[in-house]
Amino acid sequence: MIYDEWGSKEHEILTGTVHRIDPRGTVHLRIGSGNEATEGLMGSNEQVPGEELTEGQLVKVYLVEVRRTTRGPQVMVSRTHPGLVKRLFELEVPEIYDGTVEIRSIAREAGSRTKMAVWSNDANVDPIGACVGPRGQRVNNIVEELRGEKIDIIKYSDAPAEYIAAALAPADVVEVCMAEDGSKACRVIVPDDQLSLAIGKEGQNARLAARLVGYKIDIKPKSYKDEE
Repeated sequence: MIYDEWGSKEHEILTGTVHRIDPRGTVHLRIGSGNEATEGLMGSNEQVPGEELTEGQLVKVYLVEVRRTTRGPQVMVSRTHPGLVKRLFELEVPEIYDGTVEIRSIAREAGSRTKMAVWSNDANVDPIGACVGPRGQRVNNIVEELRGEKIDIIKYSDAPAEYIAAALAPADVVEVCMAEDGSKACRVIVPDDQLSLAIGKEGQNARLAARLVGYKIDIKPKSYKDEE
């Protein structure tokens, strides 16, 4: 019964109450109410680094899967899954909920930064503006829920070079050279003073951009290209 009921909620957002944190660091949450309540388990790898949870705290979690075990169904939840960001935007942005704006891709390093590519088939709708909201209110609500995680919202494009350049924001891109052998690789040229911004702290900006677009990205400064 629990398996069927909670299995239908896979990939949805649920609100749980922290009711116990065991010695191995697994967080046990009470999800649902009354007779329909069940226990959700959030392993240490599904918890946001640096996020302190306390007993009695209410948290939004993403239902990853319901596992069948010998002791009955186990409801596995996460705070690090990219799907959590996607669902939070669906709750916050009516244009995503009704399908006017689509989330095409998400790359996330939980607790630190997320990049999200959005697109709209309606020429009158600005997909980035819809997600940011008036005075940044929509995105700010999500950042708050994620305890300050940075969110870069970029515009999706079917043109790989354009999409890759957008994904490296906030850095400016001079040129994107796609691999001639047709492989999913490219070289990106950026102004010399933007190199560290494009790569990001400990390589994070470049790493998230590469995961977002699905290409291997080699970033070089403009002076390097001029020397060539």
